[in-house]
Amino acid sequence: MEVTIVHVQVKPEYIADFIEATQHNHAASINEPGNVRFDVLQAGDDPSCFILYEAYRTQDDALRHKESEHYLVWRKAVAAWMAEPRQGVPYKGLFPKIDT
Repeated sequence: MEVTIVHVQVKPEYIADFIEATQHNHAASINEPGNVRFDVLQAGDDPSCFILYEAYRTQDDALRHKESEHYLVWRKAVAAWMAEPRQGVPYKGLFPKIDT
């Protein structure tokens, strides 16, 4: 399983816009072939801090996500709302075991 944990810091005045745009990206992403999870988390102590937990069965599935229309629309929409560049950290998902 290919997992990316994306750290996002949003400018405070764009939090609501970011949540709305990310909700649309989430809804499309969870329907992609190979998607296992796509969680969107907001920090309790800092509402401008988000984590996107993206899990795909294979590396190809994860790469296709980054080429999808909904992802490209999201990426363009949120770019100016970032307080700093988002950081995606890749991981290999060990458990639960997912058949590829």
